[in-house]
Amino acid sequence: MTIEWKELDRTAIDQYLDLLGDLDAQNRLPVNKAPQLLNRLNDYPYYKIYGLFDAAQLIASYTLIILDNFGHGGKKIAIVENVVVAGAARGQGIGKKMMQDAMRRAAKQNCYKLMLASDIKRSGAHAFYEKLGFEQHGMSFRTEVKADD
Repeated sequence: MTIEWKELDRTAIDQYLDLLGDLDAQNRLPVNKAPQLLNRLNDYPYYKIYGLFDAAQLIASYTLIILDNFGHGGKKIAIVENVVVAGAARGQGIGKKMMQDAMRRAAKQNCYKLMLASDIKRSGAHAFYEKLGFEQHGMSFRTEVKADD
């Protein structure tokens, strides 16, 4: 297998949306809205979607967001989101390589921590992250927000 990390571009949007369907099939972004969203995300200082490609086939992906921060002496924070490996590619160490890539990129950007959130029901994912050195830290809260009509 010849694999290569690349930043996501328009040519891989359909594959990316299909891959994200493994995480959340109910809330799939319509294909016609994806190019506009990608354009907006490209305006962010550091919002990158990295894909692992085997030739032209997207087999894994993660999003890395790096934020400036007043806390911790102004050190940056990295957040990883939408971590997914295609079903047929699981069990080959790709997830580990993907997270190591995210950690390397965060370190290169002088971040003091890399954070992620995982649904409480995903105990297999939690064990995976713990093997990579992630620790459960604090408690996460969320609320659904609705736009004013």
